[in-house]
Amino acid sequence: MAVAYPDIGEPYRAIFEKIVEGIEDRANSRVVKYAVKPSADSAELKTALRRQDARVVIALGRQGMKAVTPDRGMAMVVGGVVTVPESEARGLSVVSLSPDPALLFARLKVLMPAAKRVHVVYDLRHNAWLMRLAREAARAQGLELVAYEAQDLRGAMQQYQAIFAVVDSRTDALWLPQDITTVEEGSVLPLVLQESWNRSLTVFSSTFGHVRRGVLFALYPDNVALGKSLAGLALGILASGNHGEHGMMPLRDVRIAVNLRTAQHLGLDLRRQQPSFDLVFPEP
Repeated sequence: MAVAYPDIGEPYRAIFEKIVEGIEDRANSRVVKYAVKPSADSAELKTALRRQDARVVIALGRQGMKAVTPDRGMAMVVGGVVTVPESEARGLSVVSLSPDPALLFARLKVLMPAAKRVHVVYDLRHNAWLMRLAREAARAQGLELVAYEAQDLRGAMQQYQAIFAVVDSRTDALWLPQDITTVEEGSVLPLVLQESWNRSLTVFSSTFGHVRRGVLFALYPDNVALGKSLAGLALGILASGNHGEHGMMPLRDVRIAVNLRTAQHLGLDLRRQQPSFDLVFPEP
């Protein structure tokens, strides 16, 4: 088994090192590691992998994925990426950094039992696969998922304004997926957070950094556990000889961060649940 990961600076280096730590722990055998520079020669890396007789390689990040070219004799498991075009993901096992909607919605129901409807704005080009999962997950939790498509910033802004015109803050919530079009950090996110705060609307996110900025909660990767899961997929391929071909899969190895100031603003008493939170903001 081999792992290819980006050769980059902090803070991202520490994240990939934790994932690799999980891979090594689960593999329980020697793992050949390759730190891949942006200028890496994929043919050179492929030769090195063949020399090591690597039958499965775990590629981390977009950089790691681009550097590795799988073939019949070598399978590839991908992790540490938000999304991969479905045409590229076909024939691969790709664990996204986007948390499983089933876990997000289950946590929403615990923190906000009155929730009945979840609104989300997404770009079909990035998150069609995730919305298919989200619809099933919402049904399982007795939630109605109202999904709005947008392909640019202007379209996203219009969809959010449409949401704010109809929401009932007592029973509705807004989900911010990992989507560079519809959850753009410079102009879209500040507007969404301000309007939601003014309306006391519950907002939850798939991005850790949004909790500090005022969303109620976010799920984020448990990097060591993610590494173990990636190694488990790779070991399954080695044991079966089947290249897997699971396509895009959501992140299930997660932690939770919660904004207690926002919870107070929304009238939610989370004192009993607080011991189960991994991080809280504002920090004590």
